[in-house]
Amino acid sequence: MGLDYTYRDIAGMIDHSLLSPTLTTADLERGCRAAVDYEVATVCIMPYFVVRCAEMLRGSSVKPTTTVGFPHGGHATAVKAAEAIRALDDGAEELDMVVNISKVLSRDWRYVRDDIQAVLEPTHARGRPLKVIFENCYLEEEHKVRLCEICGDLRVDWVKTSTGYGTGGATMEDLKLMRAHSPDHVQIKAAGGVRDLDTLLAVRALGVTRVGASRTADILDECRRRLGL
Repeated sequence: MGLDYTYRDIAGMIDHSLLSPTLTTADLERGCRAAVDYEVATVCIMPYFVVRCAEMLRGSSVKPTTTVGFPHGGHATAVKAAEAIRALDDGAEELDMVVNISKVLSRDWRYVRDDIQAVLEPTHARGRPLKVIFENCYLEEEHKVRLCEICGDLRVDWVKTSTGYGTGGATMEDLKLMRAHSPDHVQIKAAGGVRDLDTLLAVRALGVTRVGASRTADILDECRRRLGL
């Protein structure tokens, strides 16, 4: 029985994560080169490194992306908007923003909506997609459902489970919940815990279209092995 995916299908799901605060400049450059070699979708890089990352990726199919309000989402809304604009000016082609977790837990939904919209507007004005990170490990089901509804109404491009720096990452239950409560025009991204090909294939079967991964080489080397490449 043949496999129902190609190498490009799987590599095209991966945002190669280079967000650990201990990564050196040499580590970040090595990570960008690896992303090109493996032909992933994007490199998710520290904000200060976006200009260099964009230079390194120029001419490849890999897009530079970065974070906004990372990792706790508590930045003032105006700071998040400014951070997004700076990242776009520096060459980021996708953005991953963190919701204000405190305001979500406080059920201040007007604030949460305005906070997301303030980042979404300049991002979409440049024709770039936005992913909104919930950090589900801190939330109850009602919070996750309401965030899916808000993001659907605003027409964000992806809703994302986690930063990878909370107390937990993506779970199958959360991914099913997010897919069930998001309209078709909103895609789902899993982050935190997708460390091997079988897990990636499992979340893909749930409708996930993008994953954040730091173990990209392990996943894609195994993919090539199974496909006989």
